[in-house]
Amino acid sequence: MTVMSPLSRRGFLTGLSVTAGGAALAGCARAAEPPPNGMAQGSDGGQAGVETRLQDAIVAFDGEHQAGIATPAQANLNLIGFTLSDGVDRAGVTRLMRSWTEDSRRLCTGEVPLGSLEPELVAAPANLTVTCGFGPSVFDAAGLEGQRPDWLKPLPEYNLDQLDPKWGQTDLVLQVCSDDPLMLSHATRHLVRSGADYARVQWMQQGFLNADGARAESETPRNLFGQVDGTVNPREGEAFDEQVWIKDDGPAWMQGSTSMVLRRINMNMDTWEMLDRKSREESMGRRLDNGAPLTGEKEFDTPDYEATDKYGLPVIDRQSHMFRAKAPDDHPEQKFLRRPYNYDIAPEPGSEQLSNSGLVFLAFQKDPVRQYDPVQRRLDEADRLNEWITHIGSAVYWVPPGTSADGRGRDAFWAQSLLEDA
Repeated sequence: MTVMSPLSRRGFLTGLSVTAGGAALAGCARAAEPPPNGMAQGSDGGQAGVETRLQDAIVAFDGEHQAGIATPAQANLNLIGFTLSDGVDRAGVTRLMRSWTEDSRRLCTGEVPLGSLEPELVAAPANLTVTCGFGPSVFDAAGLEGQRPDWLKPLPEYNLDQLDPKWGQTDLVLQVCSDDPLMLSHATRHLVRSGADYARVQWMQQGFLNADGARAESETPRNLFGQVDGTVNPREGEAFDEQVWIKDDGPAWMQGSTSMVLRRINMNMDTWEMLDRKSREESMGRRLDNGAPLTGEKEFDTPDYEATDKYGLPVIDRQSHMFRAKAPDDHPEQKFLRRPYNYDIAPEPGSEQLSNSGLVFLAFQKDPVRQYDPVQRRLDEADRLNEWITHIGSAVYWVPPGTSADGRGRDAFWAQSLLEDA
């Protein structure tokens, strides 16, 4: 296969000619398999250089870290929470992880999983990734209570939370993402079916971004309030090492792993849309058109929190979302990777709201107690956006390190070192 650096999905969709180039984060490179003659076919059937169709794009499954974390966000998400079946012990969890890993590796690389009778549905991976996480109770079921990380526990219930148990903690989670909805649905169905002897679905949270996903490393997805969401994310390997990947801290089986925080956030579109644009921007601290801080011109300009207007008031309000979420100078460790997806489903029966919309907010970090919790406490205490958002679901997971198909130097399946050696 020809390995290519991450590419704009708009380029794929419009037939933009591309060439490989630039460094990519490990595990995030896109791969495409050209026709036998080494040339892609243009829309007119003629030769079109090295064009690549979106549906052929592949994200490497194996690597130091699981894919689907540093990977540029795909357009579609299925996040599936599972409850272990009664009596499943360490041997059962091990069999499930072996099966899910092997099947996911095949699905993500466009190969037909063993036992599948639908090869036609695997032909278009479209950047499919499958990412697995363990809830606290898996360690108990596997007899590994003493190995459970200290931070792997429920987050505190913040003052403004209105948590619904139906969106709560599960034993296991699979994050399945793809730029093709049919591939996403098929991969989800296959994994649910193949794990049916060991785990059953407790909930599924579906999400979406614009058709180009994050489009490029320099462009940030938007939420349904129209705001860019994820400007302060790590973007280089060194920043990921500092904020996301667990390294040189803990036992060998944790090296290269991370944590996932899930928060389901309802957004009251009806009342938000009563605001004018200026009020919306002031609540966030950023411009709507390009995400620039109110003291800057471009999205990634450094905000000036000391700047004042002609009345002597801060240009960036001290209770704006941006100000409250920033990492204090004396606590630079309070940074993490945001990978949110929008949701939009039917309003609840009897609801007075015209819509039921929000975020499946996913955050990845080394330690949610040190990184995520302090930020959420500040937001819970005073954030102008709190008037229009409500946290209704919460869960925390350990995400095992990446894998290697031959098991050389890395686990052959998710959490192998923990399940077999700890």
